[in-house]
Amino acid sequence: MNWKGISRNVGLALLVSSLFMLLSVLTSVLNGNDSACAALIISFTITFTVGIFPFIFVRKSSAITLKEGYVTITLSWLLSFVFGMLPYALWGGPFSVANAWFESVSGFTTTGSSILDNVEALPRSLLFWRSSTHFIGGLGVVVFLLLIIPDSSPVKLRLANMELGSLSRSAYSVRTNRTVYVFAYVYLAIFALAFILYALAGMPLFDALCHAMSVSATGGFSTRNASIGTFNSRWIEAATMICMYLSSLHFGLLYLAVIKRSLKPLNNSVVKYYSVSVLGFALLLGICLKVYGYCSSWGDSLWNGLFEVLCISTTTGFAIIDNSTWPGIMCALIMLPAVVCACAGSTSGGLKIDRIMLAFKTIGRHIGRILHPSSVNEIKFGGRVLKDEDISPHLLYIVLYVLLLAVSISLSLWFGVGWQNSLGASITSLSNVGPALGSMGSMGSFNGISDAAKLVFTMDMFLGRIEIFPMLAVVAMVFDKRNR
Repeated sequence: MNWKGISRNVGLALLVSSLFMLLSVLTSVLNGNDSACAALIISFTITFTVGIFPFIFVRKSSAITLKEGYVTITLSWLLSFVFGMLPYALWGGPFSVANAWFESVSGFTTTGSSILDNVEALPRSLLFWRSSTHFIGGLGVVVFLLLIIPDSSPVKLRLANMELGSLSRSAYSVRTNRTVYVFAYVYLAIFALAFILYALAGMPLFDALCHAMSVSATGGFSTRNASIGTFNSRWIEAATMICMYLSSLHFGLLYLAVIKRSLKPLNNSVVKYYSVSVLGFALLLGICLKVYGYCSSWGDSLWNGLFEVLCISTTTGFAIIDNSTWPGIMCALIMLPAVVCACAGSTSGGLKIDRIMLAFKTIGRHIGRILHPSSVNEIKFGGRVLKDEDISPHLLYIVLYVLLLAVSISLSLWFGVGWQNSLGASITSLSNVGPALGSMGSMGSFNGISDAAKLVFTMDMFLGRIEIFPMLAVVAMVFDKRNR
């Protein structure tokens, strides 16, 4: 195993985190050296020292292999979680070690779940760090790393192929090593758009900055206890919905739409299916909000229904209403899009609408073969004919998702979490959505559950963010006798 190459690449990922810790220190200084200043300075010093260490004491080595690439990805994420929890743990307050770990993992994976019952009690510098973890995680710890690695390095191409899966790369019209830049351009453009729209809508600049980092990453961390609902502004809610929707589309298609100055690239079956499904769920939820008396008018109910469905389907996790008392039918309506979520190639989590469409096409082809054994049944997706070896990994991913979901529900029940909370939290954690149901709903927190249950949900978040396979590859390598 080429630990020299791995350590240098992981060190780069930690240096990215240290940069944002330094920005958080500056935020503390600008706010009169608030109570998190010392914690952030110590965290920055430790993270920067560990990150720079391999560049001082470790010589450059040969390019990493496929196996070493998976180790690099896994360690980059895990160590980002570990060092990312330092500002919380050193600051103290509600952050025990378990709570600091939970908040860090939730931030970097852009899940947006929180153990905080009173977000507004945090100093501004720590609020900025929370949102920064979303910003880093949304673009991707490894993508940040790839932006630093020179284009000529074979490491860059190998890691790009691993971090951006085949579904994500399918709509890009550029070389693989350029897709990283396309993803970054679109990501930063959505962030800038969100900040401008929030500022124009009247949101305070600090809140606008933090919420822009969250919405571009389809995260969900807010600077306010009542999330977006605090501002009670239709303009802010509209800006949030626009940016959530853009962040949930394939970034390659958005890039093509801009450079071609045409909406034709968005005239895509996946985008259409996703958009129609969002509107359908929003309409049904809006009707339920009015019928069950949660909204006084049809206008409010339809608006709130669209906002909540976009929050869930895009895995952003903001909120303007409390879902803790919703009846079963409304909970089911909101959990279905939490499983499927948005498009591949975006910052959203979940199974992705692309995989669901592919699964339905595969079922249709199989039925066609049963009815007409001699016919040729091909699956066309993204403008090309797919072979069985192209399809099987995505069908396998759906199976793995369901199995992990079952394991997560079982474990959380074992650790004392109620049935409704176990189901909701397992789905929203594995899909990186954020808020669940009941006491862990849109206006609640995960603070009331045991540390063991928090560990289960953070593993869900991690596996959902890296899409399971890299972690399974690393585990398989550990137990593979050929690697000993």
